[in-house]
Amino acid sequence: MTVFALDPLDLAALLCSRVCHDVIGPVGAIINGLEMLDEEQGAEMRGFTLELIKKSAGQASARLQFCRLAFGAAGSAEASIDTSDAANVARGLFGGERTELKWNVPPPRMPKNNVKLILNLCLIAAAAIPRGGVIEVTLSGAEETARITVAAKGTNAKLAGHLPLLLAGTPDHPPAGPQDIQGYYAGLVAKAANMSVTVAADADRVTIEAELLSAEVIAEPVAL
Repeated sequence: MTVFALDPLDLAALLCSRVCHDVIGPVGAIINGLEMLDEEQGAEMRGFTLELIKKSAGQASARLQFCRLAFGAAGSAEASIDTSDAANVARGLFGGERTELKWNVPPPRMPKNNVKLILNLCLIAAAAIPRGGVIEVTLSGAEETARITVAAKGTNAKLAGHLPLLLAGTPDHPPAGPQDIQGYYAGLVAKAANMSVTVAADADRVTIEAELLSAEVIAEPVAL
């Protein structure tokens, strides 16, 4: 089977497009709201418009803070990230939407790539339940046997068929759009964390698990 790999410039371009894809919606709503304020004189409508701008600004901020940890070099001077920071940005991203987040990860610091992997798997899990539902994140096992589980529960929960291969680091086609690059990048982060990723699905539930590779099969770490 042919395994595709992205040129670093293409990877950077697609990740930038992924971030812009997430932020352009609330930023556009802010611009529309400001235009409405210029035209609207009624006090009630102006109040409604200001509320729309405030909500959209909050969404834009939450998405940028999430992307900073999930994709960026936040805390790059250190090898670990406080999991409470990850919990806060994840709750900020899903807060006020139809998706509830259950975070079962202890508060101490974790290796940076493990935290980035959790956040990327949360985005993939959210895409599996477009009608909303519950995303549950669980860290289990001792440090040498750590297992990350991200479960998405919701009506007709479903993961795109090609995502398991992307997460496993063995894509059968070049990543193209925002959903593809999400899975491809998460696979790279898993490799950097020396973890393997598997996916299971049943009625209204998708479960993504990442566990440490055994010493015999650990690959050379990827620098992210």
